[in-house]
Amino acid sequence: MAAEILRPLSINEVTDWADTADVVIIGYGCAGAAAALTAHEQGASVILLEMLSGGGGSSAMSGGEMYLGGGTPTQRACGFDDTPEAMAEYLIGALGPNAPEDKIRLYAQDSLEHYDWLTGYGVPFKPSFYDEPSWVPPTDDGLMWLGENAAPFSSITPMAPRGHRVQSDGFGGKVLMQHLMAAVEATEVRVQNDSRAVRLILDGDRVAGVVVRSFGENRAIRANKGVIITTGGFIDNPRMVEQHAPQMIGVGTNSDGNDNGSGILLGQSVGAGVRRMSAGQIGIAFVPAFMTRGIVVNWQGQRIINEDVYPGRVGQTALYEHDLEVWVILDEQAFEEVSDDLSWGARPHHVAETVEELEELCGFPAGSLRDTIAFYNEHAARGEDPLFGKSARWLRPLTAPFGAMNVRNSFAESPEKARNDQAGPKGSAAGVFTIGGLHTTVDGEVCDLVGEPIPGLYAAGRASSGLHGWGYVSGTSLGDGTYFGRRAGRAAAG
Repeated sequence: MAAEILRPLSINEVTDWADTADVVIIGYGCAGAAAALTAHEQGASVILLEMLSGGGGSSAMSGGEMYLGGGTPTQRACGFDDTPEAMAEYLIGALGPNAPEDKIRLYAQDSLEHYDWLTGYGVPFKPSFYDEPSWVPPTDDGLMWLGENAAPFSSITPMAPRGHRVQSDGFGGKVLMQHLMAAVEATEVRVQNDSRAVRLILDGDRVAGVVVRSFGENRAIRANKGVIITTGGFIDNPRMVEQHAPQMIGVGTNSDGNDNGSGILLGQSVGAGVRRMSAGQIGIAFVPAFMTRGIVVNWQGQRIINEDVYPGRVGQTALYEHDLEVWVILDEQAFEEVSDDLSWGARPHHVAETVEELEELCGFPAGSLRDTIAFYNEHAARGEDPLFGKSARWLRPLTAPFGAMNVRNSFAESPEKARNDQAGPKGSAAGVFTIGGLHTTVDGEVCDLVGEPIPGLYAAGRASSGLHGWGYVSGTSLGDGTYFGRRAGRAAAG
């Protein structure tokens, strides 16, 4: 659904204010909820606007991972030591290149405090560890690896798992939002649903309010201190995707269907700058437990990455470097080792008794996969991966019979629903969302084209360019959104 955003309105053109608050927040996902709670904690009056009939958004549909560390109670209960410095170094590498170090170091430094803030509102993290590669664990364990133990990061920064998963039966995002929304409902924050923001109101160069459309009528709402945009990304706006991130065209989306870029466009209507608009998270349609036990190859039968790394990193490599023309090659032992609750019903598209036969079935150049597997097996037998540094835990020579899974139709079922089964030329090959957005300071102030804050305007969550450069790690959407939502709420209320 395209976003309808109009030019800003001068405060002199407003003839009647329908409502007024110190802080007006646009969007009721995790960032909007965190901003509202924190602004209220600071003593500000708050109006929280949501274009749908209830809050939650894409946050409520997410897996529920939050990237937290520095020695959280969950980490310690599972026997892991960690420091904010190690957490920051990993994120700088994994979220790069050009990840914002100031935001990352602040996020890592405050991670323990943020963990306490979340649990203080009842968000649950079970003190148990899940030690198998997965997009979303089939258990309710509260801690998992997210690439910290894989090359190249395992040799650069101290390793510790930091994937904190909200305890839930199935995806945890809904549980996170249940707790945050219950907390909002217990305050004097005024939630106004079915209210779509269409214009910002300017008092000189300061954002002083917002025009919302509700049931066919426009209303002007005054913001005495600030407006905070927390409306999500733009993956559901085809025009913006075509303009900023064309490689995502035709790929399945990972959202609630309403990440239409409206908040980004609102900011741009008053001169806001944007960052990282071409970057995205690529949820490739491969089962991580199969990937780590096999190899990932391109259409030429060549390996492209160490398969035990964070699977989103595999997805980015597959899309941006190989146009999703990639396969997982595994043997019978690897297939049998993966339990049904981890395999999600995926089956090989081709099975063969010899590598040469598999090459022909997959359309690889003759001898290409044969040479790839021969080289891999020779070094795997010694527990080595000289090309990519895959962990010895997952290294084993592959033996006949062999199977091949094509990313373009890899899942029979997805973890909770077949979200990746979207129409388009690349079909169910991946589920993507954008990670670029409005240029903000560490306090959520939205900056103009020369990097100066626009008075009265703030942003957080996927509507902003947060912790990310080009890379992504699970948990850095919910974690980023709630943490910087809090900072924006605090700054706006002040």
